[in-house]
Amino acid sequence: MEAEIFSFSQRGERMPASPIRKLHGMAEAAKKRGIKVYHLNIGQPDIVTPEPIIKEFTCFEEKILEYSPSTGIPSLREAIAGYFSRHRISVHPDDIIVTTGGSEALLFSLAAICDPGDEIIIPEPFYANYLGFATMLSIKIVPLPTEITNGFHLPVRQTIEKLVTPRTRAILFSSPGNPTGTVFLRKELEGLADVVSRTGIYLIADEVYREFVYDLDTDYVSVLELAEISDHVIVTDSISKRFSSCGARIGCIISRNQAFLHVVEKFAQARLSPPTVGQIAAEAGYRMDPSYFDPIRNEYKKRRDTVAQGLSVIPGTSFRVPEGAFYFMAKLPLDDADNFCRFLLTDFTQDAKTVMLAPGAGFYFTPGSGADEVRIAYVLKSEKLADAMDILRRGIEAYQALMV
Repeated sequence: MEAEIFSFSQRGERMPASPIRKLHGMAEAAKKRGIKVYHLNIGQPDIVTPEPIIKEFTCFEEKILEYSPSTGIPSLREAIAGYFSRHRISVHPDDIIVTTGGSEALLFSLAAICDPGDEIIIPEPFYANYLGFATMLSIKIVPLPTEITNGFHLPVRQTIEKLVTPRTRAILFSSPGNPTGTVFLRKELEGLADVVSRTGIYLIADEVYREFVYDLDTDYVSVLELAEISDHVIVTDSISKRFSSCGARIGCIISRNQAFLHVVEKFAQARLSPPTVGQIAAEAGYRMDPSYFDPIRNEYKKRRDTVAQGLSVIPGTSFRVPEGAFYFMAKLPLDDADNFCRFLLTDFTQDAKTVMLAPGAGFYFTPGSGADEVRIAYVLKSEKLADAMDILRRGIEAYQALMV
């Protein structure tokens, strides 16, 4: 019998397509037809990258573009520690390993603590790439359901602890959240810390949106402030959103658990080094005055409110105004958001314009969840967002008319 020519790994076959990027080809085809596409599917801000960061890319004058140390350039690690110090969090440069983006930080962290078949608990909906990373490493996701009705906040500790089994290695979450914009309060983090203390698992916090918090009565709380579980805390971070520098691909892992970091360092050595020029540019960002974020935060709040206003006039739409990051998770008055997102790109325009959204089901692990939801990234100027929300409203009307 003739051998099969193309054979792929089971993990490769199971690897999910990204709900954020899977419709990219349809969007490009729409553009070729002369249609303007508002990209609200991806967290790519149109905020101008700070000049000190751009300058380091354009003024690099070394004769040889060398590898950096596998754990990152020491001066960058010092700058990151200084950044945390300004947030009243004590972190030593030796507690930091620089990575190729926040994605590698998450991948290395999971690989360091999990074997195939181990479990991680993740509040859902969650950042879609968590499922991709878990699939790559043959890790089982155990979803912790949250509800749009209470802004996707966590259930009580007892509910979370019931999900812990002998194979559970960590609880993973983002706050401010992607895709929900939810900011977990201190009491919620203390509940997670209690679970960690009782079970001995790790707590992995994706804190890349730390600066972007709106309308809260209290300051943002980092898991690095949970001193009682210090050795069990892992933070993954990135400059992508903080400094509108997604293409620089610089992130980091922060942990006070040196044994954990020793394991991570071996993964870092295997991939040699993170991008050298990107690290130099990132250091310039981390050394900027914190006042840089004040107008940025105000701008995102304005954009958030624009989207909230636009969604509020669409009959049958359900959402909670996000507390941070720059995403809405919205429930739309239709049965299949995936088909609707395709419809917007293939069969609907308003004044030669349309909107690209991320279908909600891809942010869930539980089958059937999120089928009527979309993630909206408010990463464009308010005028464009207002136009996009009007297009979305009219697109829903047109889609509903076809379904009758």
